[in-house]
Amino acid sequence: YITSKLRKGRFPGKRKATQMRKKIQTQLRRIEEEENIKILLAVESGSRAWGFASPDSDYDVRFIYIRRMEDYLKLEKVQDVIELPMDDVLDMNGWDLKKTLRLLYKSNPTLFEWFSSPIVYQETEFADKFRDLMIQYFSSKKTLYHYISMAEGNYREYLKGDFVRAKKYFYVLRPVLACQWILDQGTPPPMLFSELMEVELPAELTGAVKQLLEIKMNSLEVKLIPRIPEINEYLDESILRMKRSVRSLEDRHTPDWNALNQIFWQELSSGSF
Repeated sequence: YITSKLRKGRFPGKRKATQMRKKIQTQLRRIEEEENIKILLAVESGSRAWGFASPDSDYDVRFIYIRRMEDYLKLEKVQDVIELPMDDVLDMNGWDLKKTLRLLYKSNPTLFEWFSSPIVYQETEFADKFRDLMIQYFSSKKTLYHYISMAEGNYREYLKGDFVRAKKYFYVLRPVLACQWILDQGTPPPMLFSELMEVELPAELTGAVKQLLEIKMNSLEVKLIPRIPEINEYLDESILRMKRSVRSLEDRHTPDWNALNQIFWQELSSGSF
């Protein structure tokens, strides 16, 4: 079934991916005009950026934007999130720069993912300045808690039955490997699953995970498979071990606001739009 649909070209190939990219960039320009904003960075954030998209995976576009200076001086609250209605293939939303900087102060893991995405639809000079700044605000402990919670929640909800959706394994494997990366390397984990797998996945599981990856990337999102005991055992053990490790980890994350204020003022005064 899958092979025949791929052969007939009904799933996105290179041409459709190019068309989709143009559609996304057109949508970004429309958002800028309608919302009277400047988009500083727009990236892919979901399974396509993680490197394990299914043939029918949607596009998860995330962007950072800045408003005009007078909008930040208003007495009434100005919305700091822009969310577009979802359709079958495209999910787009963005965060205001002020919100973004406040979240970086808290070492928000989602921001580290967005700014390391391998799929960039639009960016300005701000993006590189922000990337240089980010590491000052990285907290291993806070990021570990985020990924452990993600792994534990997805594992409990999706991987306990006799038959499970193949895609859900990666919503647990990826945060588990990200945690192991942080514990081993002390840096933000890479976005691509292949990089995490190469460095952090135990060798004895490589074959099983590669086979699972093949199923995920060549099947529909709803594909059900029998539970894989050796992967479940690894996830069980890893989540428990990491929960113990993070409790004993010292948090030396003591940022200040100076650099964040500076970059905010620079963008406001740059007259970039």
